[in-house]
Amino acid sequence: MRGPGVRWGVIGTGDVVERKSGPALQSVPGSSISAVMRRDGDLAADFARRHGVPRWYDDAQALVEDETVDAVYVATPPGSHAEHTIRAAAAGKPVYVEKPMARSAAECEAMIDACEPSGVGLFVAYYRRALPRFVAAERAIREGRLGAIESVRVTLLRGAGGGGWRMDPTASGGGLFVDLASHTLDWLDLALGPVADVEAEVDGGPAESVVRASFSFASGVTGSGRWDFAAMHEQDEIEIVGAEGTLRMSSFGSEPAVLTTAGGTVELPADEPPVVQQPLIENVMDSLLRGAAPLSTGATALRTTRVIDDVLAAHRERHGIAFG
Repeated sequence: MRGPGVRWGVIGTGDVVERKSGPALQSVPGSSISAVMRRDGDLAADFARRHGVPRWYDDAQALVEDETVDAVYVATPPGSHAEHTIRAAAAGKPVYVEKPMARSAAECEAMIDACEPSGVGLFVAYYRRALPRFVAAERAIREGRLGAIESVRVTLLRGAGGGGWRMDPTASGGGLFVDLASHTLDWLDLALGPVADVEAEVDGGPAESVVRASFSFASGVTGSGRWDFAAMHEQDEIEIVGAEGTLRMSSFGSEPAVLTTAGGTVELPADEPPVVQQPLIENVMDSLLRGAAPLSTGATALRTTRVIDDVLAAHRERHGIAFG
């Protein structure tokens, strides 16, 4: 990109921008927010005023065409990710898009097809790929501290209630499984390689409430998962079993990963960043300004969405859910 920094135009100014990404976009060296957009112009103006952003819009095309915007961050619900990404790509501007990348693999592919010919980068906010405690866990796996990896088990149990637009498949692509399990599945893609095969049972209404899945990775590692969003108690655990050790950690907590081997049990220390997306945004900036290898791209996120599509295929057909 031209110039010493990147001036971001942000489409959507909800909670994720307030807490998880916006502060990093304003503080990572070379990065700043030049303009924000929200359909409710009053809310866009309020965000701009509170965060010292020079311009605000209530029209996405106007933001994309703003000459002070070098790159676009799409932070709306997934149902509009493809539309806004394609719009930014047509303007020749790189895109950082929230996760999940889109509601379906077909929408992801359309986003990639728009960005590649335009020569613009496409990055996806699967920030666990850069979050220190997940980096420490991945390093332990790659260094062979568990021995040959044999299996993985994922458990996420939460009580019913809440969710907002995340419970509307038209906006989100499904229910809380799509929103939350995508984080874990994407990190497993990084740590263990692509998933090759999936079988699943899904219960609930259009927004799935219980998902039980078995899957296998191209490497031969087997996996299973249970995601229950109407559970009587809470549990959040990833367990990775190797020939010489076991690694346990949560998907959504902040405690260190725990490694157990014949030599004993140790924590894998990792400092939490002040803003959870900051390490990934630093990587995005390094990629845009210095050509560093990106950690989370349209290509990697597409694989995660394909897994979700496979898990939910029969459920979506049963409920008449289709996208585009």
